[in-house]
Amino acid sequence: MKQKSLKIILGAVLTSFLIIFTSCQQVPNSQTVTIRTAHSNWIEESFQTNIVNIGLEKLGYKVEKPKEIDYPALYISVANGDLDYSVVYYQPGHNKFFENAGGEEKLEGVGILTPKGMQGYQIDKKTADKYNITNIEQLKNPEIAKLFDSDKDGKANLVGCNPGWFCELAIDHQIEAYGLKDTVEHNRGQYTILLADAITRYQKGESILYYAYNPHWISAVLKPGEDVIWLEVPFTSLPESLKDVSEKDTSVDGKNLGFHRSKQRIVANKKFLEANPVAKKWFELVQISVADMNAESLRIKEGENKPEDILRHAQEWVKNHQEKYDSWLEKARKKST
Repeated sequence: MKQKSLKIILGAVLTSFLIIFTSCQQVPNSQTVTIRTAHSNWIEESFQTNIVNIGLEKLGYKVEKPKEIDYPALYISVANGDLDYSVVYYQPGHNKFFENAGGEEKLEGVGILTPKGMQGYQIDKKTADKYNITNIEQLKNPEIAKLFDSDKDGKANLVGCNPGWFCELAIDHQIEAYGLKDTVEHNRGQYTILLADAITRYQKGESILYYAYNPHWISAVLKPGEDVIWLEVPFTSLPESLKDVSEKDTSVDGKNLGFHRSKQRIVANKKFLEANPVAKKWFELVQISVADMNAESLRIKEGENKPEDILRHAQEWVKNHQEKYDSWLEKARKKST
């Protein structure tokens, strides 16, 4: 009889432990949900994806190895439910991809993963100070334009974008709109290679002119305000798809840089978000600064670019922001109750 009572007591104790143990697990649903994601071949997006995925796993989700898919196909995959989310929603540059894939009926932009992105034209500070250059419109003057003539054809060489990028269209549009066609040449190609050439010329003491965007390693190598300056534009003028962008949208600290301020958000399948409020809350909270993204971009550029490097960088980032990261996780977990 005593043995039977002991078994009953032990069974009750064991059951209690199991209840306590299972209540501590971060399981979003009655069974583990597997999350599928992808990013483009821009390797910095792998860093951001890892940071988001580490949190999802801590919240009890199982995360598949991210795929690599170019946009706009990536948006279509999320809209169709082949993927659950991606970190690639750059606004307003990707608004058309979002709408063409099904818009708000199928997709939702969540949180602000990387805020306060900037883009525009930069020149070396030494040349800017010596010739008092503050506005790209000054390059209508052939003598000013020749300062940036690296191929000796009489025109300023503007380091531009990869063919097919939206910024390629915007630069071509602005060269026309600002009356620079006769004095400025848009050099397009592999952006990274073109920038490396510009840095080499800068190190030789030559004048440089290039399109820049944040986040990117270039701002960690040539620091705005120290090595280079942002040029203003005479007025806001962008391609037809961004005709509603105003001077307010393209101005930073009172200077009109000519390009819209950007922010990077997470794009997710609407049905997935409805079924997974914990994941949605996590997407709303997680955030990586432009400065951190610039630093990561530089590490990648300097050779730490293998998948295991990027994962290690993400783990280090989480450790360096542990208190804030844990507070985001705690807030996300509350959505399951």
